[in-house]
This record gives sequence, structure tokens and C-alpha cells, in this order.
Amino acid sequence: MARIDVPEGDGKEANRIWQVAPHLGEGLHAMSMAAYEKSSLPVREREAMRMRIAQLNQCHV
Repeated sequence: MARIDVPEGDGKEANRIWQVAPHLGEGLHAMSMAAYEKSSLPVREREAMRMRIAQLNQCHV
């Protein structure tokens, strides 16, 4: 569950969050492309990094 105010409505919470700032989608897409398609990091190291970031943000992995 998000720790921000999410607009009410139908659909998944993740989809409704984009209603708050839809202009961020292009930047997020570019970041994802760089991390997953153009990265020189091995997959295992990249996933370990994601898990550590989630831990630091107190997200359940």
C-alpha cells in the first residue's frame, strides 16, 4: 500500500497514482529502459540492489 494520498476511484492503486503526476511517466520509462535494457550490471547484482533499496525504504520484499 502506498504511503501517499492516492486518488479515489476504480482500478488498481498503482494506476490511480499516475493521475497525480502523469508527466512523470516518460521519465520513469526512460529510467526503466536504462536499468533493464542498457545496464552492464549482471541481473543478480541488479536485483540485490533493488532489494536493498526496498529494505532501506522499509518496503516488504
